[in-house]
Order: sequence, then structure tokens, then C-alpha cells
Amino acid sequence: MKKITIYCGSNKGKNPVYEEGAKALAKEMVKRNMALVYGAGNVGLMGVIADAMLEAGMDVYGIIPQKLVDIEVAHRGLTELTVVETMRDRKWLMAEKGDGFIAMPGGIGTFEELFEIMTLNQLAYISKPLALYNVNGYYDGLIAFLQHSAKEGFLHQAQLDLLIVSSDPVELLDKMSSFEPKYIEKWEVK
Repeated sequence: MKKITIYCGSNKGKNPVYEEGAKALAKEMVKRNMALVYGAGNVGLMGVIADAMLEAGMDVYGIIPQKLVDIEVAHRGLTELTVVETMRDRKWLMAEKGDGFIAMPGGIGTFEELFEIMTLNQLAYISKPLALYNVNGYYDGLIAFLQHSAKEGFLHQAQLDLLIVSSDPVELLDKMSSFEPKYIEKWEVK
């Protein structure tokens, strides 16, 4: 894995532990000589991780729709800034460019991106590792809900088992590096 697509908040959250987590993940990516692909924002956790990667001399690729450039949230110091027309274009290009995906704490946009990648993996449009960076237990409630969905027969447990979860950036990236894709027949949930 050379390029990691990261989805995260355009806010920093109320607890400074989220900003610290973003910096810790960036530090581990730097150690592994990994580049960042992200939504090109200069705000929130997006700006934090981009700045940390850039300060370490790493490549940072940002993809952003023109509408967000117009309201001045585009990071201007990136290795490469790609401006697209729509959010759909942005999400697809981010999915294509990344060798793996990490959802850090974030809001509804992060959730949407997370579920889109889960869907693309499930339907075998892509076969790339997807991880939840569970800083401060941020995703505990979502994980419980996904487990409930599997228990109730709406999500295949084997698909859920492919989701990598950790609050430790070293463990997270180790698990992503050893990821082995599996196609699971979606239509036969047991």
C-alpha cells in the first residue's frame, strides 16, 4: 500500500484526542512512506492530517468539488489538488486513487464514504482494505449496530469481518497491509 485514502471530519470534534489521533496516524504513515489521498480540505481533521503529512515531506493528494473551492475550504499547499465538478466525482476518484481506506472520526460525509466503500467491496467493484480508526471509541456504537444488522440477517457476517477496526495506528496499518480480499456472495445472507 502506497496511497491511503482517508475520510474524516471537516471539524476537529470537541475532544482534543481526535486531533492527536490524526497526528499519530500521520506519523505512522510517514514511517511507512505512505502518501495521503483525501478530500482536500484545510479545515477540521482533514486539515490536521494533511498538514502533518506535508510537514513531514510526504505527498498529499486532495480531491475537491468546485463548490467547496468557491467557499475557500480547499487546502492550497498540497502536492496535487484536483478540482472536480461533483461530490460523486470526488468520491469515485478518491476510491480509485487509494490502495486502502481509513475512516477516521467524522460526520455524515465520512459515514457516507465509509458505507460506499463497504458497498463497492461487497459487490466486488474494488477489493481493497477498509478500516475504522476507532479513536476514543468513536465508532463503538456504529460497530454494535453493524453487528446487530448481521445478527438480524441484513449484513453478511463474513463481509463485516473484513472491516478492520483499531484505535492504534500501528495495528490498523499492519492489518491493512496483510488484508486478503474475499468475495462474499451478498445474496445469501445467513
